Amino acid sequence: MKSFFALVLCFGMLSSSAGAQAARPKVLIFYSLNVETDHVLFALDALRYFSELARKDNFALEATTNWEELNDANLKPYQLVVWLNEFPHNQAEREAFERYMTGGGAWLGFHVSAYNDKDTKWPWFMTFIGGGVFDANSWPPLPAKLIVDDKASPVTRNLPSTFVSPTNEWYRWKPSPRADSHIHVLLTLDPANYPLGIKGLLTYGDIPVVWTNTQYKMLYMNMGHGDKIFTSPVQNTLIENGTEWLLGKGPQNLPLSGKVE
Repeated sequence: MKSFFALVLCFGMLSSSAGAQAARPKVLIFYSLNVETDHVLFALDALRYFSELARKDNFALEATTNWEELNDANLKPYQLVVWLNEFPHNQAEREAFERYMTGGGAWLGFHVSAYNDKDTKWPWFMTFIGGGVFDANSWPPLPAKLIVDDKASPVTRNLPSTFVSPTNEWYRWKPSPRADSHIHVLLTLDPANYPLGIKGLLTYGDIPVVWTNTQYKMLYMNMGHGDKIFTSPVQNTLIENGTEWLLGKGPQNLPLSGKVE
């Protein structure tokens, strides 16, 4: 496995004893460097953010650009898998991820990691993410006001009722994930933003931006385009809360079956 050595060199992470490593939950980040430039910039910032978060919240962190490591044997030790800016394209990787999630694994996905359309041909994932396909996006990337739908959630604790999220490209899904009874929406794009964009306009629609499918231990966040995502302390708190929740740290008052019934 391509381990976290590159990040150790970049960010100066210190290795711990084998006993300490074994006692901590393990997180594996998947990302790609051969994708859209703004998605690479986000991934590099995210690697810095999560390396600092791992030290703060005491979990072991590894990252890889090799999506072939999305397989049964390699996923087994990890309590959480994160997709920053890409998703699996071949059937073996897809099936391994399905088994990981239906077996109780946890997933945090950002932005394009949930992209799917009529050509994706991955029906399980379409259901997993809420039944919608990509419908439209705002362009150019812009900040936007978000509404916190569920202030009682452990993922949104200590967040205000609304806040301005940094510059991002915002996606609309069709149908809205909120239409799926298993989807619990945590944050929504405020309709007061409309029209949002210049070349690509969002002018209508229910646009959830953070949600979970309560049949799984998962969380999706639409943020993830460009190098401004981690410039908001409020949004960083949201991401930290979500990571802790998926790792079983702190309050757990959202339903997490961990397995499809």
